[in-house]
Amino acid sequence: MANDGVDKSRRRFLVAATSVVGAAGAVAVAVPFVSSMLPSARARSAGAPVEGDISGLEPGQMVTFQWRGKPVWVVYRTEEMLKTLPELDDQLRDPNSDESDQPEYCKNEHRSIKPQYLVTIGICTHLGCAPTYRPDVAPADLGPDWKGGFFCPCHGSRYDLAARVYQGVPAPLNLPIPPHKYLSDTRILIGVDQEGAA
Repeated sequence: MANDGVDKSRRRFLVAATSVVGAAGAVAVAVPFVSSMLPSARARSAGAPVEGDISGLEPGQMVTFQWRGKPVWVVYRTEEMLKTLPELDDQLRDPNSDESDQPEYCKNEHRSIKPQYLVTIGICTHLGCAPTYRPDVAPADLGPDWKGGFFCPCHGSRYDLAARVYQGVPAPLNLPIPPHKYLSDTRILIGVDQEGAA
């Protein structure tokens, strides 16, 4: 018989080894192909939307997300914080946000879709420093009239809790409000406009 000298265990090993190498080759070809369909890091930083979870945010707290390489702050404002906003209009450079950058659906007293949530880009409009969130009322270093907001330590610019700039500081404009929408009560999508918002 012709099969008398064939080592069947060696044949099985060679078939199995060839199958494994073939499968690894198929994966090696498929990975770059599938990866090419995903947005690159450059595309994501250039403006791909960013989804954020705000479920753990407590009243008075702030969380930061990254969008287009910039920090985007989401502040959960309390009722007390919201009540201070109209009281500051005469101290602000652009209280109605006429000169500032925000979607039309955020051009209101609280500069937001939902009054309790402020969504703003956290870069000072003067020279691009990062302001600090200062929710404390009347701290010694900011004075008795401070109702809470954002303070830029680089050159002293101040913003209220609607990210509106005060008069007499170097920053010329309110902090920008990025396009955004709510996917649910606990999820926000930054970089996509809210459709049909008032």
